[in-house]
Amino acid sequence: RGVTLGKDVNLEAVAQMTPGFSGADLANLVNEAALLASRHGKEAVDMDDFDDAFERVVAGSERRTRTITAIEKKVIAVHEAGHALIASLTPEADKVHKVTIVPRGRALGYTMQLPTHDRYVLGERELKTRLTILVGGRVAEMLVFGEASTGAADDLAHATDQARRMVTEFGMSTVLGPVRLAADMQANFLSQQFGLDARVSPETATLVDMETRRILEEAVDEASNILKNHRLALDSLADLLCEHETVDGAQIDAILAQTKKQEEENVFPGYA
Repeated sequence: RGVTLGKDVNLEAVAQMTPGFSGADLANLVNEAALLASRHGKEAVDMDDFDDAFERVVAGSERRTRTITAIEKKVIAVHEAGHALIASLTPEADKVHKVTIVPRGRALGYTMQLPTHDRYVLGERELKTRLTILVGGRVAEMLVFGEASTGAADDLAHATDQARRMVTEFGMSTVLGPVRLAADMQANFLSQQFGLDARVSPETATLVDMETRRILEEAVDEASNILKNHRLALDSLADLLCEHETVDGAQIDAILAQTKKQEEENVFPGYA
């Protein structure tokens, strides 16, 4: 209200990219988009302004003044390409909107996914899919360079936390069974042992660690299989990111279609 919108503005798309936003969050987004449009001398706010405003609100302002080497740029591109490809190739994953290696806030790059609808309940398969995407950047680095970098630290933290919650809160371990082992965060905080209920035995705590590691290793194996089977697409997307810095979902789909065709022609050279 009170903001002139461009003809290309799709409010349904704006709503889709902002699940969980409160009214105040949405007002902040619109204000930020209007400021960006004004800064660029536009007479109306367009979708590019909303996209930029969303990234500013969620990830922080661009930091193009940060100097990175060509090797670092390639590592970041491969890392983000790993996330984006696995998300694009997994049916249960939210659709990839864009992937970028332009630094924002603390992030050196990131993959933006847009959910088709708000989610309040997640199944075990969807949680495992999210884990596979989380470790996909590190797996891509291992596949291309033969080693992981420090850039995967935040991904590992989120993945480990999620895997541990699957074991201790959601009862998703076949070894430990459908029991809650996590501590009540509002009580007995002094007796918590690594986030576990004080009544949990040392033996069970060891099993929790083992099951957390097993779930993460399964995610790594799944990510590795996906990226090995689509290595040509991984290299192509990483190269495109190095060249253009930002790639959208449609471009990723085009890369997957093109590399699939190339792979088929290599396997069956007698067929055009």
